Amino acid sequence: MSAAVKQAIDGVIRDSLEVAATPPPQRPTLVLQPRWTLKRLVAGVKTTFQIDCSRESIRKVLKGLGLSWKKARKLLNKADPQKRAAFLAQLEGLLDEALHQSCLLVYVDEAHIHLDTDEGYGWSVKGERFWVSSSSPGLKQVSFYGLYLYDLAQVRIFPYDAGNQENTVDMLERLRAEFPDLPIKLVWDGAPYHRARRVKAAADDRNIHLVPLPAYSPDFMPVEHLWHWLREELTYHTCYHTEADLITQVELFQHRLNDDPIALSQRLWVSTQLDPVVEKLRVSS
Repeated sequence: MSAAVKQAIDGVIRDSLEVAATPPPQRPTLVLQPRWTLKRLVAGVKTTFQIDCSRESIRKVLKGLGLSWKKARKLLNKADPQKRAAFLAQLEGLLDEALHQSCLLVYVDEAHIHLDTDEGYGWSVKGERFWVSSSSPGLKQVSFYGLYLYDLAQVRIFPYDAGNQENTVDMLERLRAEFPDLPIKLVWDGAPYHRARRVKAAADDRNIHLVPLPAYSPDFMPVEHLWHWLREELTYHTCYHTEADLITQVELFQHRLNDDPIALSQRLWVSTQLDPVVEKLRVSS
């Protein structure tokens, strides 16, 4: 590849990446940015510099620039960095209490798991389609309340027909029944039924102190990692005929996790610090 061609490719790629990495300014109209695939970059180099090059040439230049093809992650730009920092300051005290066994620290989150298969990636015969059998259960699902008992490095996964006030109160009752004497600090997000008067009253009656997460901060919820783990183990490439079949497998999954607290605590890691570079990319409203 000539130096001129390499310089041209380098220039158009750098310009493209600068546009893609710039935080969106607050403006009334939405401007869609292209997804810079190799195919589009080849066309961009040809249009801008009248130079023909192959996708492999583009790929080599990208690798030379220290870039790799990866899956994007969503950054919730409505999150407030100051409120996130304030929560982590509060969390430091909660973790210290848990360390000294002054309270039971519990993270709670809900997930709605469908009976139908999650297709996902997997190994299959090259050149053949990768089929996964489905009984077409439609939109049937089970709502699970996931509890991460931080002090014990254990989880509890309770199945319900939906996430709502009534089932949330029942979950609080089950938690208090299992740990009748410990002060409980419960961390969860701001779902509407979490904020309901009935739920707050039920928590007060059972001496459960509620700690809300800052808005748009799922990265502070370790139970999110539990749901990723559950889907990898139970719903990728698997379709369930009935809700009972799914619930049974989730119960077995819970037992397996609780038998290995070290692996569980490593997978359900708790965020305690902010990345200044990432926080600067947030555009709080």
